[in-house]
Amino acid sequence: MTERNSSTRVSRYLTWTCLLAFLATLFSAPDYGNFVAADDAAPEAPAENPFPGRIPAPSLDGGVEWYNTTDPISLKELRGKIVLLDFWTYCCINCMHVLPDLKYLEQKYKNELVVIGVHAPKFDNEKSGENIREAILRYEIEHPVVNDANMTIARKYQFNSWPTFVLIDPEGNYVGRQPGEGNRELFDDVIERMIAWHKAKGTLDSTPVRFDLERQKAEQTPLRYPGKLLTDVPGKRLFISDSNNNRIVVTGLNGELQTVIGSGQIGRRDGSYEEATFDHPQGMSLVGNTLYVADTENHLLRTVDLEKKQVGTLAGMGYQARHRFALGNVGLPSGGPLQEVPLNSPWDVYHLNGTLYVAMAGPHQLWYHKLGSKGIEVFAGSGREDIIDGNYEDAALAQPSGITSDGKDLFHVDSEGSAIRQVTLGDKGMVTTLVGPHDLPRGRSLFEFADIDGVGDEARLQHPIGLVYHNGTIFVADTYNHKIKSIDVKTRECTTWLGTGQRGTRLDPVELSEPAGLAVAGDTLYVADTNNHRVLTVDLKSKATKVLTVEGLTPPAAPQVQETNEVSDDTPLVELAETKVAGNKVDVTVAFDLPEDFKLNQLAPVGIRLTGDKDQQVVAPNALGGKKRATSDGKTATFSIPLNGTAGSTTIEVVLTYQYCKDGKGGVCRFATQRWTLPLVVAEGGTGALNLTAKP
Repeated sequence: MTERNSSTRVSRYLTWTCLLAFLATLFSAPDYGNFVAADDAAPEAPAENPFPGRIPAPSLDGGVEWYNTTDPISLKELRGKIVLLDFWTYCCINCMHVLPDLKYLEQKYKNELVVIGVHAPKFDNEKSGENIREAILRYEIEHPVVNDANMTIARKYQFNSWPTFVLIDPEGNYVGRQPGEGNRELFDDVIERMIAWHKAKGTLDSTPVRFDLERQKAEQTPLRYPGKLLTDVPGKRLFISDSNNNRIVVTGLNGELQTVIGSGQIGRRDGSYEEATFDHPQGMSLVGNTLYVADTENHLLRTVDLEKKQVGTLAGMGYQARHRFALGNVGLPSGGPLQEVPLNSPWDVYHLNGTLYVAMAGPHQLWYHKLGSKGIEVFAGSGREDIIDGNYEDAALAQPSGITSDGKDLFHVDSEGSAIRQVTLGDKGMVTTLVGPHDLPRGRSLFEFADIDGVGDEARLQHPIGLVYHNGTIFVADTYNHKIKSIDVKTRECTTWLGTGQRGTRLDPVELSEPAGLAVAGDTLYVADTNNHRVLTVDLKSKATKVLTVEGLTPPAAPQVQETNEVSDDTPLVELAETKVAGNKVDVTVAFDLPEDFKLNQLAPVGIRLTGDKDQQVVAPNALGGKKRATSDGKTATFSIPLNGTAGSTTIEVVLTYQYCKDGKGGVCRFATQRWTLPLVVAEGGTGALNLTAKP
């Protein structure tokens, strides 16, 4: 079958068979109130294949680069595994929302499921491999990702919206797809059914697999993808949302470290600075001694009492809102009590005249909370993702990610629409577009992006994330153009102010890498140069640029990870014949009988653990217990069993753990464990060498 014919068949198949099958699973979904892991209580195998009539899935050929793996991966290598393809692009807030669902499924079905991200870019900047790698690190993605820069794989699978999940069975057959968010339960149910069927059929491979993650190569830095900045001029302070270190760093305006808010671990615990936890915080606003924080991935608004040094929660429920909110008489709620309304990716906050305004990226709206009140509500935006001007109820926004003010009106960035919007306040308030496309045919504004200086509608940005108002000028972090732009509020003229447009780290000329946050104090502009893990200071008059050094700031301590037992209970125990040995040690050589095209992974250690009767006198006591590393040449592994030189007999258990990969390079690596019971008799004339064979 040719690739073209395969794609055509997939398209027809998607339209009818998959749609019907997935609708059937939706309407017959079980009660998920009591979750039981598949390993603990696998469903009974169905009498018939619950998803019959499948066709071979198109290949994954055509990607430009692969990440979180050392080599490209083919579906053939993954036979025996259920494969979930996640079509995504890293600008997309909805794509970020499904990452917890993917992690849940990966952890629940760690031995049966392999997730592969297919990065199908929207913006030109998202075609760059290095930018994708940064996004993988920033969003802490732990599965393989392919850069489908030319949309080759996307076309094969008839992809048309972000995000979209595609499921492939262990025999390499296409099962179905589902676009959008909130489909965890659906895929959980379908995967359980597939596991039961293919386990009974013998086509499921439960051998654990591993991949070489990008984070294993990444250097830890004191600041990790800093997102937003806030200056406190009277207090001579700078607040930095150290987003991927899950904390707020407080310095003097000169960078002198004052304090760190948060332990650095992911969580939503209130308490002291040392106890409190955040999940990738972004925007901040200071009112008196209270710092308000958009705790983005917790879907919360947090408070920090700077005097008492305590972190609390203002609004949200700790999980993402799944239903819509709207203004006007449209049959939808407009908000509710502070801690009884779930929020959806709050990205920035701004205080003006007793009201806290929130750039709520997830539902494409601005929200507000009057300080001292008990509620939080939608302020502007219909919830439709677009760039449409109009009154608060009718205007359409597109992933608002930064908010500022001139003291009279609000200004915000709509990242997905590459636009800067102005929101006039009052009874007849309106949302209008200051710079960028707007009021085009449905959805077209979302794809009008570039790097063009100009006035108003003529100017083009590329996924801006941050902005700050200063003396009649709005400075914009034109994130995907790697620039800082300036906008004259009166004339709407937008010009390049800083940056060459090329990603880099130089200061003369200035190079940036996806800057996301801005703040001003006096004659200094502070820039969160996000992907360069640094904050820059820029003289507003001369544009002289320096790196703000925070002396004494170190990365947070790594979370403690409990060591897992690599030996599965169902690993077969091979009983060897009694062996007569002699001397002060026994040299053991293990040969590996691996599947065709697979070789031992020389980058991973071969582990050995010996256990036995502690009171025995034959084997040296220091040989028993604990994991040791064998010596390997890529074909065999060798280790020694020390003897005491005393005649006698004992039985020890030998546990060998290793990894083997396609061609030994590590594209798809599988874990394997071999267990032997080895009866030894120490006597004259015994051997000093043993040969064993390990087979997955």
